[in-house]
Amino acid sequence: MKKKKTGAAARLVCALLLLAGFGWYENDTLQITQQTVASALLPESFRGFRVAVLADLHGREFGAYNSQLLSAVKKQRPDLVALCGDLCDRGGDISRLEPLLKGLCALAPVVYVTGNHEWAMTRAERQALFSLLDACGVTRLRNDCLVLTKNGQSIVVAGVDDPNGPADQKTPEALVREIRAAYGNPYILALCHRNDRLGQWARLGVQLVLSGHAHGGVVRLPYLGGVFGTRGELFPEYSGGVYTEAGTALVVSRGLGQTRWLPFRLLNRPEIPVVTLVTA
Repeated sequence: MKKKKTGAAARLVCALLLLAGFGWYENDTLQITQQTVASALLPESFRGFRVAVLADLHGREFGAYNSQLLSAVKKQRPDLVALCGDLCDRGGDISRLEPLLKGLCALAPVVYVTGNHEWAMTRAERQALFSLLDACGVTRLRNDCLVLTKNGQSIVVAGVDDPNGPADQKTPEALVREIRAAYGNPYILALCHRNDRLGQWARLGVQLVLSGHAHGGVVRLPYLGGVFGTRGELFPEYSGGVYTEAGTALVVSRGLGQTRWLPFRLLNRPEIPVVTLVTA
C-alpha cells in the first residue's frame, strides 16, 4: 500500500513540475518572430532595414530590469526600435523602465506611441512616463512624424496617439495629408497601438503599420489563431502576424505582457517581431 501511495505522489509531483515548467515557458520566455514586408516605394538605401517591435509590456520584466528583453533585442541588431504602446499600467513602478529604455536607445533610434493604458494612468503617472521617455532619448510621436535619411534617401516614420487620448487630437487622415504636403509621396511607416485599423490605413495609402493591443488573443489555438479579442469577442481578426490590404501591410505584435482579466498566456509566448523592409 505504501509503495502505491509513494508512486502516485511521485507522479503527481512530476506532473506539477511539468505544468509549472510549461507555464514558465509560455509566459516568461521570449520569442523572436522574423517578418519581411515588401514595397515598391521603399528607397533602395533602406533595403534590409530592420525594425524591432515592442508592444504591450504592461510593466512586466524579463530578467532584472528587463535585462533579458534588452539582450534579445540587441542580438537582432535593429536599425529602429518601435514601442507601440502600453508600456506600463496605472500604479506601476515607472522608474524600473529606465535601464531598458536607455539600453534600447544605445542600440538604435527608438520611437514610441501611446496605448490605451497610458491614458488610463493618472495625469501625474503619465507625465512621469513621458518625462522618463524624453530623458532616455526616446522620440515620442504625438500625431506627428520623424524623417529617417540614409545615403540621401528618406522614409517617414509616423505615429498616432491612442484614441483614448485627447478627444480633439489630430486624426490619421490629417497627419498623412501633412506628410504628403511636406514630403510628396514618401514611404510611410506608421506606429498605431490599435490592431483593428488596417482598412483606414489602406485607404490612406500607408505602406506599413506596426501595432499591438491584441495580446495575440491571450490563448492561441492551432489553425484558429487568437481566442479572445480586446472587446470580449471570440476568434478576433488581426490578433497577431502580418495582414495586407490594398498595398498596406499591418504587423500586429502578440505583445509581451499579460491581461489583468486573464493573467496568463497559452500557446502564445511573449513576442518580439523583427520586421525587415525590402523593395518589391
